[in-house]
Amino acid sequence: MLSSTTSGLHCLFLLVSACCQISQSSNFYPFSYVIDSTLGQESFYPEMQRQKRNMHILDLPAPEYIVDIEVRLQDSSFLEPLKDYVENIYPPNNISNVQTTVSNISSTTVCRPSGENSSCCSCEAGYAWPSTVCSDVMPCPSLSLEPALPCAYMQKLPFYGPYCEPQTEESCGMGDPIVMSMSVRLDSDFQDDLKHPSSLLYQKYKADLEEAFNASYRCLPGFVSAIVTDFSPGSVFVNFEVRTGAASFAQVGHSNRAVPQFLDSSYQLNPLTFTRVITNQTNFTVKPSNIFEGDTVRLTCEINSTFANVTWYHFGQTISAGSRYSIETVLASRRSILKITNVTTKDSGSYSCVFLMRSLYHTEIHNATETVSVFPLHVTPNFEDIDVTCNSPEVQAKGLRLSCCIDRHLTSLKVSWKVNGAINITGVSILSGNCTEYQLNIKESLCPPEKSGAVTTYTCEMETGHGARRAQSIRVTYLRKAHITMSSSTNSTVSEGYGFNVTCKSDVSNYDSISWKIQSGNDTKTVDCDMCIKNSKIPAVSVLTVKSASQDWRGTYICTFSQKNLDSSANITIEVVSLPLKQNILIDPIATSIHCQVPHALECCISAKTVRDYRVTFLVQQNEFQVERKRKDNLFCYIYNYTEKECDKEKEIVAYCRFINRIGQGVDSEHIRLHLIPGKKISCSDSLGIGTEGAILIKPCCDVKDPKGFTRGNITYQCINSSWKVLRNDCLSGPINDLLNSAESLVSSPEAKAQLPSYLAQLQEQTKKELTTINNSSANLGAIVTILDMVSSIPVEAEEPTMQNFLSTVDLIVDDSTTEAWEDLNKEKKKQSSLLLQSVENFSLRLQPLNNTIPSISANTVQLQGIVVKENNTDYNKNFRSTKNLTVNVLISETEIQTLTQNSTIVSVMYSKLGHILPQKTFEYVNGLLITTTLSSNRSQKFDINMTFAKKDLSLKMPKCVFWNFTLNNHRGDWDNHGCTPTELEDYVICSCNHLTSFSILMSPDRSSELIFENYISYIGLAISIASLVVCIIIESLVWKYVTNNTTSYMRHVCILNIATSLLIADVWFIVTASITDQNQQTSRDICIMATFFIHFFYLCVFFWMLSLGLILFYRLVFILHNTSKTVQKAVAFCLGYVCPFVIAVTTIAVTLPKNSYTRKNVCWLNWKDSKALLAFVIPALIIVATNLFIAAVVIIKILRPTIGDRSSGQERRSLLQIGKSVAILTPLLGLTWGFGLATIIKNSHPAFHILFSLFNALQGLFILVFGTLWDKKIQEALLKRNSSPKWSSQQSKGLFRRYCTGITKELGSQLKSKDN
Repeated sequence: MLSSTTSGLHCLFLLVSACCQISQSSNFYPFSYVIDSTLGQESFYPEMQRQKRNMHILDLPAPEYIVDIEVRLQDSSFLEPLKDYVENIYPPNNISNVQTTVSNISSTTVCRPSGENSSCCSCEAGYAWPSTVCSDVMPCPSLSLEPALPCAYMQKLPFYGPYCEPQTEESCGMGDPIVMSMSVRLDSDFQDDLKHPSSLLYQKYKADLEEAFNASYRCLPGFVSAIVTDFSPGSVFVNFEVRTGAASFAQVGHSNRAVPQFLDSSYQLNPLTFTRVITNQTNFTVKPSNIFEGDTVRLTCEINSTFANVTWYHFGQTISAGSRYSIETVLASRRSILKITNVTTKDSGSYSCVFLMRSLYHTEIHNATETVSVFPLHVTPNFEDIDVTCNSPEVQAKGLRLSCCIDRHLTSLKVSWKVNGAINITGVSILSGNCTEYQLNIKESLCPPEKSGAVTTYTCEMETGHGARRAQSIRVTYLRKAHITMSSSTNSTVSEGYGFNVTCKSDVSNYDSISWKIQSGNDTKTVDCDMCIKNSKIPAVSVLTVKSASQDWRGTYICTFSQKNLDSSANITIEVVSLPLKQNILIDPIATSIHCQVPHALECCISAKTVRDYRVTFLVQQNEFQVERKRKDNLFCYIYNYTEKECDKEKEIVAYCRFINRIGQGVDSEHIRLHLIPGKKISCSDSLGIGTEGAILIKPCCDVKDPKGFTRGNITYQCINSSWKVLRNDCLSGPINDLLNSAESLVSSPEAKAQLPSYLAQLQEQTKKELTTINNSSANLGAIVTILDMVSSIPVEAEEPTMQNFLSTVDLIVDDSTTEAWEDLNKEKKKQSSLLLQSVENFSLRLQPLNNTIPSISANTVQLQGIVVKENNTDYNKNFRSTKNLTVNVLISETEIQTLTQNSTIVSVMYSKLGHILPQKTFEYVNGLLITTTLSSNRSQKFDINMTFAKKDLSLKMPKCVFWNFTLNNHRGDWDNHGCTPTELEDYVICSCNHLTSFSILMSPDRSSELIFENYISYIGLAISIASLVVCIIIESLVWKYVTNNTTSYMRHVCILNIATSLLIADVWFIVTASITDQNQQTSRDICIMATFFIHFFYLCVFFWMLSLGLILFYRLVFILHNTSKTVQKAVAFCLGYVCPFVIAVTTIAVTLPKNSYTRKNVCWLNWKDSKALLAFVIPALIIVATNLFIAAVVIIKILRPTIGDRSSGQERRSLLQIGKSVAILTPLLGLTWGFGLATIIKNSHPAFHILFSLFNALQGLFILVFGTLWDKKIQEALLKRNSSPKWSSQQSKGLFRRYCTGITKELGSQLKSKDN
């Protein structure tokens, strides 16, 4: 800075107030008056002179003026004397000839030099800067800490004001001070003592910093003080307050810059970190004041100072412009607007706008915060769903009023109503306060029956006027009380045991449910029978079908169609008239022998407790007879003594009794079979009956002392050594008989589902008590199975006690103690074991889940697990373990489960004993647990399931994955492997199947070496046979025209060619099917059936062409004088060779295929075990073999001993001889082949028969080539001659010419003879 002695000084003085005649339009500028200390002269600047001249020419009234006169000093030593001079001068009265009064002369502003183009100016005592420039003046840098020095402010040169003015309340720095909250950082480590104001460190920091702050901020306008408030960590943050007048951003920044000059450098104050936060100078407004979800909200922040940028925050998170947020910032108006569209309750909370102004030494933050509350716009209807009965008189009279309200009153509320539905009933809208009403006018004509249940949606939409819009819908279901009609197939009466149905119709089709009840006296029963009620929507009909009426079904039937809460009902009364059921009629005898002309008593008895006024007759051979009624203790018996009078022959007679009740309906008893034995010696004759030795007599299980009179079943007697011996006792025990009767009543009861749990408890208890009886009686065992089958048809809730009782009953009857009884049942070829398995399947299929669960049940040898299908189901993976540690795992993938219907069930049942009581295959044994998996959801497509079975016997080989096919074996059931693929894995077998039912694994002893040897023989032999047959056909085609020169030879080669062709086709089919079977490929049943048909047909063709060959030979040698044309012979041969086999093959498949017994289980060939279909091949083949052997014998004799009149030529004789050889050799070979084939059918036949059959069967083609073609000398000659074709052709021509000449000679001779005659 220049020294005071060398720099020019400027001193401004407040001049006097003078009255002068000057123009009011004149512009006054300070006079520039310079005192030069070196020249000692005074001078005015030219511009001042111009001002002065201007002042003289003004011609104005004498106003008062304040005149600023600027005095420039070149020497600073003149400053103080000049100030003293001005203060002591007496104001003059006249200035330059102008009448002026000077009131006061004072110095106001002093400026000192500060650089080339600026100066530091300060106001004298009692003067201050005007408020208009308060924010623009910048303090000059302080040179020392002396507070006595006045504060000076930077001014640019030349300086033309404004100058300091007399100090008033409006002057710069006057008025109430403001508090500036500020902070700065010290780049040093924070010490805990700075947290405690009483610590020495705290007090030292506070004192030093306050001293520096006061020194640097003292020249701010209106400065009062600077106070340190506290310290905070993060290095060291100093928080302090500055009390001062309104200071501008630049002024504060300028003062911040000076702070380090007054503070020791050890504090490491960072001058770039000064920050001021202003919280009370921002105008924050929110519109609208009431904000609802969906509104558009405008948040506006305004400040009174400039800023560089603005940032908006919501809960401290920065808000960026986006789809819902837009920010509009206008720098000129110092305003920022945040616009939020479609607000939600999540937009509620604290919003802050932060304006930021930053310079190198000062950061100023304007911060304002407002809390925004977004309220949901609740529209509350008076109904959400309401049902209205259109044809109700009350509704038609009053209509229906709908309304919607909001929870606040809004003046800008707008309302509209919309109607959408099949039934278009409109109304009138009324707005009342914060509610709107809609009055509906309902008429029956607007609700036709077919639209009953239709839903019309009434939507009230309410708007706030700021974008929020809410709608609320009221669903009105328009119902119509239905007109119900009922009818019965029996009018009003029906007999016990008869079926009937009741039909209920409604004119309203859109119903929700239909219920049936039977009211009898004070008792009302609900009909809960899924199987007997069939409902349809269009037309709206419900049919209740009762298969067998009982007294439980009598009463008034009430049919109710329910739609929502509206019930529409009708009723009809049905009377059930008593009639005994067929199973409750005892016949005696059941089967017996009778004598001619001797009366035999026939009886039909019923329980005395059920007797009504029945009309009873006996029918014998369709002839009706009256009966005699007699009571026998607890039975009423109807007796007829039958005498047979036509005694010419032995015959069977059928008799039965008929009960007819008062309404003319009747029931027939079971048939009594009478065997007439005329003229035979009677061996047995007593009270039981009569019969010859070995005759069978069947009597009922009758005990007249028993309260019920008799039990089910019968006793079979046989006449042995002149007395009747009990051959078999199939009578049911009393408790089991009662259980069977109760089961029959339960199944036909209208409350079967409700009564089933208690019955199953009784069944399990009684079965356990009667277990000894069951073990010793296959009849009792079969009755329990029948009971289980009947009750399994009733749907049941999956309650653990109910399921436990059912499975425990199954467990009891498959126990080891019942093995003999099961063997007896299987010997009788009854389907009880299959029926038991099916009953468990049906039971699990009809389980109805409780609380969306299927409980797991274990009953020793039977276990059950299952699930209910839901949206979040994963894999179905269930593990079972038997008491002997055998395991099975069931796995159904999540992908398969997701295709199922929601709330359907998957249930698996494991059996450790049941698999062994099912009929077994020969050499194949159940070698694991049996598992049943059922699915309640109907599926027609494939359903993949994987099961892993542990092997029971590790020595068994060749595993097969099988399922129990209930339709096989005449519906007795059998194992089937269709759709299942096995994978053997050490001690386990994995079965992958594409359907559900009951599965297990079958394995057999290791016979692989025998099978492999037989297969090699078959494949090699068939290859040889096929090659031989092809060669045979080629040879026949090559020599055909050379070897068919007469009828006999022609027919022989036709037969040989067709035999070879038929056998070739049959062998091709045979080897194809055999190769498929050997590769364990699961061929479809259709392909297997087709292959079996063609193999059967073409093998028969081979034999029938052999028969044709034999018959031609027989015809040519036996019927010597008879000559038939070649065409007729060929037609007969083709009919015999192809038509007869076709008829046999088609008949066989037509008879056996419907019974699923056409093919064998594992081989594509005719069935033997079930239908004996193989006989359709064996019998024709054996008959043909026998016939051809007979023909061969006759022909050989005829050839060796020719008869008189034999006119066969030499060539024909040679042809006949060749035919005879072929027949004589091929027929035994073919017969022997299939003789070995018959031997293989015999159980436990020697393996040698299988090998010989495979060998002979495979080499049949070779036999035909050798003995039917190559053995023929004529063919040999033709083949040899064909090798030398030209020579052979000339010789052939000569031979033909010779025969031609001979023929001409004979013809001429015969003509001459005829002429001579």
